[in-house]
Amino acid sequence: MDYFLIVLIVIVLIIIISGIKIVPQAQIYVVERLGGYRGSLGTGMHYVIPFIERIAKKVSIKEQVVDFKPQPVITKDNVTMQIDTVVFFQVVDAKQYTYGVERPMTAIENLSATTLRNIIGEMELDATLTSRDVINTKITAILDQATDRWGIKVNRVELKNILPPREIQDAMEKQMKAERERREKILQAEGEKKSQILVAEGEKASAILRAEAAKESAILRAEAVKQQKILEAQGEAESIELVQKALADSIVKLNNANPSQAVIAIKGLEAFGKAADGKATKIIIPSEIQGLAGLTTSIKELVSPDTNVLPEENK
Repeated sequence: MDYFLIVLIVIVLIIIISGIKIVPQAQIYVVERLGGYRGSLGTGMHYVIPFIERIAKKVSIKEQVVDFKPQPVITKDNVTMQIDTVVFFQVVDAKQYTYGVERPMTAIENLSATTLRNIIGEMELDATLTSRDVINTKITAILDQATDRWGIKVNRVELKNILPPREIQDAMEKQMKAERERREKILQAEGEKKSQILVAEGEKASAILRAEAAKESAILRAEAVKQQKILEAQGEAESIELVQKALADSIVKLNNANPSQAVIAIKGLEAFGKAADGKATKIIIPSEIQGLAGLTTSIKELVSPDTNVLPEENK
């Protein structure tokens, strides 16, 4: 009897303890009582009455990402493409998420495929390939509005891949290749143009430098010639000044010495000798010098034999 009581107590304790539920962070437990919705349990410890209440669903309220397989869609210009989408969503109402739709992921996938076909069907191929942002915005708005009654918030939808038919891909690749080649030629032409401009500018700058160098050289040469002529003129002027000064000094000294008429006559003969310099053919001698018979020998030595000497009165 005691053993039976112990077993019964243990069973009761186990049942009581089994009713304690701890809800982790970012999750919500949906609780049913006798098959009906009782409430939603947030983060923390809760008690669920065994055999009467149960956890109907554990719902994550974190943002979730679902990658759906490619869906065939037809554009306005009748081109069939394969487009796969990525949906980012979050559960905001655990009760509606549990009871609003049977299979939420399947419902979202089918809804996104239908919405995508409707949007792409109104666009041509080129617009589809260049309007990802527009398509993403439209499909996000439509899905968010449609899933609101399921307790789901669609944050955004992204088109992962857009795959047109193989022949269109080949044509697009050829077009892109031609465009790249065209841009390459344009860049090469611009590079050659810039290179020619740089060469021309370099030649222009070089010619300017050469002209400036020639100009400066001519100016320096002219300045050197000018300085040379100035120095030569200064030298001649100084030489003439020295000669005139020496002559003046000699005259002063001669006057100071009070020379006699004979000395003056001899100086005159020396001057005549220098004047003749062996080249004169005719010299006129003043009469005062003729009276000096003793100077005849000096005259003969100063004057060359072929020189004709005439008295002043026989001129």
